[in-house]
Amino acid sequence: MMIDNLSLPELVAQMFVVRASGYLFDHQIRYPEWEPTADKLRHYLENLGVGGVILVGGSAAELAMRSHQLQSWAKFPLLLAADIEEGVGQRFAGATWFGPPMAIAEIAKKNPEAADRYAEQMGAVTAIEARAIGLNWVLAPVVDVNNNPDNPVINVRAFGETPEIVSKLASAFIRGASSHPVLTTAKHFPGHGDTAVDSHLELPVLPHSPTRLAEVELPSFVEAIANGVDAVMTAHLLIPAWDDEFPATLSRKILIGKLREELGFQGLIVTDALVMGAIANKYGANEAAVLAAEAGADVLLMPLDPEEAIRAVCEAVTQGRISITQIKESVKRIWEAKQKVGLSISDPPQPPLAKGGSKNSALIDLSTLSNPDAMKTAANILRDSLKFGGNLPLPQPQKNQLLRNLIVVDDVLGCEFLGNHTPAIALPAQLGYELQLIDDRAGAIGDTANTDSFSATLLQVFIRGNCFRGSAGLTEAAQNWFHKLLKTGELQAVLIYGSPYVLEQFLPHLPPSIPYIFCFGQMSAAQAIALELLFGRD
Repeated sequence: MMIDNLSLPELVAQMFVVRASGYLFDHQIRYPEWEPTADKLRHYLENLGVGGVILVGGSAAELAMRSHQLQSWAKFPLLLAADIEEGVGQRFAGATWFGPPMAIAEIAKKNPEAADRYAEQMGAVTAIEARAIGLNWVLAPVVDVNNNPDNPVINVRAFGETPEIVSKLASAFIRGASSHPVLTTAKHFPGHGDTAVDSHLELPVLPHSPTRLAEVELPSFVEAIANGVDAVMTAHLLIPAWDDEFPATLSRKILIGKLREELGFQGLIVTDALVMGAIANKYGANEAAVLAAEAGADVLLMPLDPEEAIRAVCEAVTQGRISITQIKESVKRIWEAKQKVGLSISDPPQPPLAKGGSKNSALIDLSTLSNPDAMKTAANILRDSLKFGGNLPLPQPQKNQLLRNLIVVDDVLGCEFLGNHTPAIALPAQLGYELQLIDDRAGAIGDTANTDSFSATLLQVFIRGNCFRGSAGLTEAAQNWFHKLLKTGELQAVLIYGSPYVLEQFLPHLPPSIPYIFCFGQMSAAQAIALELLFGRD
C-alpha cells in the first residue's frame, strides 16, 4: 500500500464521493447545482483524486459507458455508488426494478420463508446488475424500522415495522448481494424510522431513551454488522439521549462511541449526503464536511463544492483539529474496500483503465440485465404482496357508460412511471375510459368541464414517501376526490400504488362492495398486475 506516499490533499480527496449525472452529456444534466459538468468532474477525478462518485439518471446501458469513462479519468480507482434500494432499474432504466422493501415485509406476515428467499434474490440480482454496468457500491439495504406511518423519508423503503422483521430481511438482502463483488451499506444509523420530518429539508429529533433505542432502532444494525455489511451510512438526526449538541452524522460520541466501540463495526462509515438541509442549513457545506470527518466518518458523501470541502478538511488537519493518523486510517479502510471489489491500488498509481486495457471493456452483456428469472422474481414480489377486496373483477362496461380513469399523483412532472404506453393509462383507454390526470400542485389537467357527467370513475392513486417533498401522507387532491366520488356514487374502483398507509386512510370509508387493489410498486409491471386483477385478465 502506498498511503504514506500520498500528499495530504490526495489523502483527504480519497474520503470524498461526489455526485454526478448518469447521463453522458452536459446538456442532459438535470440537477446543475449538484451535478458538475464533464470538465469539472474530470478535474475532481484526475487532478484532485476524489475517491468515488455517486450516480443518478440515465439508462443502465448509458451508465455502463459512463462508469467506464469515469474510471478512465480517475487518478485512483473509483468506488462507483448508487442508491439502488429497489434494484438497479429503480435508478437506471432498463434494468430490473423491484417493488419497495416493505412489499417483502408484507409477504413475511404470511410466508416468512418466501420473504427471506425474495430478499436474498433481490440482493443478488441488484449486485449482479450493478457490477454489469460498472457500479461496485450498493447504497442499500435500508435497515431503519419504519414504525411511524407519517415518515416522509423512510416509509416503504424499510423492510418492515419491527426490529425482528427488518433484521431478518435486510440480512437476507446483504447475504444475496455479498455473494458478488460489491459493497453493501446499512442505513441510516442509528435509525431514521421513527421520524415525521424530512431530513433533506430540516433536522429531525429522535427523543427516545437509550433503552428504547437499544430495543427498536439498533438491533437491525447489530444484525447487519454480524452479517458482514461493508458500510454503515449515518443519519442526519439529533438524538439527545446520546448527544444533545451534534446530529449523528457529526457526532463523535455516536460514530466512534456507539458504532465503532460499542457495536464493534470495523467497516466504512459513510455520511448521508452533506448537501441535505438537516445539516447544511446550520453548519454550512464545508464545516459540515470537517465536523463529519472529525466525528469519525471515513467517506464524505455529496459535498456541495468538493474542492472547497477538501481544502477545509486539509486545513482542519493542519490546524490540529483532526489527526493525520485518523485520516490515514479512513483511507486505509477505503482502499481495503476498493480491493475487496477488485480495484487495484498500485504503486506508483496507474489510472484504472490505463493503456493496454480491453477496448471492449465499456461494453456490457445485456443478458445480465432484466433477465427472465430476475423479472419473474420482481413480479412475484409485487403479486404476492398485493392487498385487495370488494367485488372483483369489475364487470364488463356497458356500451353507453361514460367512464373516467382519474389518476392522482403527488407530482405530475416528477412522474417517470406514467406515460401513454404504461398500463395505468393504456389499459383503461382500451376499455373506453377517458383520462383525467391531477396532482396536488397543478390541480386538474385536461378537460374538466364535464367533471360530473361520468357514470363511473376508476380512481388510481400514486403516493408514497418521497424525499424533498416533506410528506408521506395522502395528498389533499386524492382525499378530496375520493370523498367526492363516494358522495356522487361514481366511484367504481380504487387502485393505490405506493404507500400502504394511504390504503389504511381510505379503507374505513370504502363500502365493502367497491373493489380496491393496493400494490407497493408504481412501475409499469405493478400497474399491469393490479389492473389485470381488477379487470379479470389474470
